[in-house]
Amino acid sequence: MPTDRSFASPRIALVAGEASGDQLGGALIEAIRRQHPDAEIFGIGGDRMRAAGFDAWWDRRELSVMGLAEVVQHLPRLLKLRKALLERLIAARPDVLVGIDAPDFNLGVERRAREAGITTVQYVSPTVWAWREGRVKGIAKAADLVLCLFPFEPAFYLEHGVAARYTGHPMADAIPLENDPVAARQALGLPADGECVALLPGSRGSEVERLAGPLIEAAQKLSERRERVTFVAPMADDGARALFEATLAQQPTRENAPDIRVIAGRSLEAMTAADAVVCASGTATLECMLVNRPMVVAYRLAPFTYRVMKHFKLLKTKHVALPNILADAPLVPELFQDDVTGDALAGAVTHWLDSPDERQSLHARFDALHRELRIDAATSAAEAILALRQERAGD
Repeated sequence: MPTDRSFASPRIALVAGEASGDQLGGALIEAIRRQHPDAEIFGIGGDRMRAAGFDAWWDRRELSVMGLAEVVQHLPRLLKLRKALLERLIAARPDVLVGIDAPDFNLGVERRAREAGITTVQYVSPTVWAWREGRVKGIAKAADLVLCLFPFEPAFYLEHGVAARYTGHPMADAIPLENDPVAARQALGLPADGECVALLPGSRGSEVERLAGPLIEAAQKLSERRERVTFVAPMADDGARALFEATLAQQPTRENAPDIRVIAGRSLEAMTAADAVVCASGTATLECMLVNRPMVVAYRLAPFTYRVMKHFKLLKTKHVALPNILADAPLVPELFQDDVTGDALAGAVTHWLDSPDERQSLHARFDALHRELRIDAATSAAEAILALRQERAGD
């Protein structure tokens, strides 16, 4: 028989350390409150979570450090924060603790909380299926349940004896199935006629440094070969923009110089406006699939990192672009390391622009993948968490 605890208002702890985690957490809180308006929800989060009625013990920015140097610099403070968080969690005894993404911090907290008898959930699977597969052992010790954004992930966890559930991807919920390229061009001040190609060199400085040159060279070659083509290059932040524009300024003056419009942010609008997209491997490939645009994916690592990954065979997937991984098929071209050249990128873009039948076929595949991911992620995640709580309450 269920205990009295199963009928009480849910008490759920959330820990989010990134802006994306704050967005996920906010939507999750709203979904939980639709079923349990009086739920107590507390922990670490940001403005979006507070707006949904979250009791923030600490602000998410306390965990927002990037890069090895910053982590080392802030390590004493982070360790102190983790200790204080665990003490408060153990005293509060929430029904469930949910770590939202940020696995480097959250999995350690979840493991210690679980050892103290608290039910734990990891919301967003680390990419253990792609590289460093051994990390799944740590996840097994930390989480009673992993909530997965991609449909192929639960099967991977099942092979390793870890409970996992597919909840859909929130980005697929947020991006409409249909979009308007004419309106996007108008909003960005781009020419309504002619062709448009979006250039996305990545969000990290190291990515931009390695990809800006080949992307700009590809734009030059396309400008020489085609009439009336405009390029739009959305930059993730001021640092990325400075690196890209510095590379652009170093290009020699030539006839038919490419018309590259560098803009701040607005990557989804830029991809929507484009006839084809050249982008760094990563989240941008998923965004591009969801706005349903043909793409060419570039993937370049630091030479030493590439040699290490190749030598130890650390990359476990056949593909690096998320649309190809989701389809388990080479839907879009992937150019890797030394193959990332201006000539190769321009050739792949030209193929998309000159192949309307292939674009139409890709459109249908992307639409089907979008619909598979679009299952109301926040509600699915809330239902999984509340079901786990109910199950544990009845033990």
